[in-house]
Amino acid sequence: MSEAAQDTGTAHGSHSSGETTAPKKRSKLSKALTSDTFWRGIVSLIGFVVFWEVCSQMKNWTGVEVPWIGKVPPPTEVVAAWSEIFWYKGYWESWYLSTARVFAGFLMAMIVGIPFGLCLAVNKYFYDIFFPPFEILRPIPPLAWVPASIVFWPTTEMSIAFVTFLGAFFTIVINVLGGARTIDIRYLRVAQSMGATQWDLFWKIILPGTLPSIFTGAAVGMGITWEVVLAGEMLSGGGQQGGGGLGFFIWSSYMGGTVAQVIVGMISIGIAGYLSSTFIRYLGSISMPWRKLF
Repeated sequence: MSEAAQDTGTAHGSHSSGETTAPKKRSKLSKALTSDTFWRGIVSLIGFVVFWEVCSQMKNWTGVEVPWIGKVPPPTEVVAAWSEIFWYKGYWESWYLSTARVFAGFLMAMIVGIPFGLCLAVNKYFYDIFFPPFEILRPIPPLAWVPASIVFWPTTEMSIAFVTFLGAFFTIVINVLGGARTIDIRYLRVAQSMGATQWDLFWKIILPGTLPSIFTGAAVGMGITWEVVLAGEMLSGGGQQGGGGLGFFIWSSYMGGTVAQVIVGMISIGIAGYLSSTFIRYLGSISMPWRKLF
């Protein structure tokens, strides 16, 4: 065999062996299922449920009631109550109404809060005029606005939307302002020395540099928004008797003496809040692809 043929065969063989030994890229699902963090979370949840069941049933088993948690219905009773209302239309209407109110107020807070925070960060005169009243209003808890909003706004839905907006607005503005001010001034000076305009500085340095703080504030604001909208639904009656949101569902279950359904509503809030925060983090990962490199 000639040397050229041998070289060709060797190259072909090395190419084939390279194809067989190349590692396959695993999907995100397979990575999650094989992650130690995932299984530690599963074990912790199972341990919590077992602990809850044992403490709740201790009085039935031994006659000794565990303080506080012994008064809570056990998980088996909660699951039974959940299986009964799972097929009710009103339960899912409560999910829909609360979610719609949360996202309506949250999106409005993002639309108003992000430009407002950026203006506070980049314009000294704007900051001097608007930050003092903003800082006075910020410490007021959103729940303190509930009675005033019911009086000021003509409809219950508008009052709930206003309080929900406040729940996320202040957090978003503070995070945007802090994130924009942490940008190294040397980046701006270097860009200006290379001929960058004010518009270039904003779109290519200030806004990308503030995105991590924007999504951090959005995640925190989303959690506060869920807290506020539920309290607003409890105090205002939820807007409508048939399906007034998860807050009204919890309150009506409490007034009806069905504590297990109260726990179902609380768990539903936790699931809704977790899914909402996960959605915000997913949008953040799409908007900031450069963070995947680290």
